[in-house]
Amino acid sequence: MADEVSVARVIAASPDALFERVSDVERMGDLSPEAVGAKWRKGVTGPAAGARFKGDNQNGKKRWSTDGTVTDAQPGRLFAFEVKAGPFKIARWVYRFELTDGGCRVTETWMDQRGWVGKTLGKPVSGVADRATHNRAGMEATLVVE
Repeated sequence: MADEVSVARVIAASPDALFERVSDVERMGDLSPEAVGAKWRKGVTGPAAGARFKGDNQNGKKRWSTDGTVTDAQPGRLFAFEVKAGPFKIARWVYRFELTDGGCRVTETWMDQRGWVGKTLGKPVSGVADRATHNRAGMEATLVVE
């Protein structure tokens, strides 16, 4: 069974503003401790289903790139994308936005899609042996939005 981790937090902002911030993959490095940046591909300038991007990641001295594809982009409601490394599936990321009395509840979910090869190469490539625990810590840091 694949690992899945979710972290939720209420943030004093509107769902639309938080969607805009999270779905701007070129600024993901401002939020994430591991994703240091991304670039939209093939003339894409923003999130839409099917839009592709190249992501750059770093953990200590380890650096690697991934290919992302947006699977869902509903402003103020949902942003989701899948990540691959070459031909190998890596993960699916989903951000849900719900209006609350205190602003917006953001739920970030990571779903491990790695097969045997991806799990075997995970630690040598990224320096991370326990991806679920590592990602939970990163997600908790990511959702501290000011």
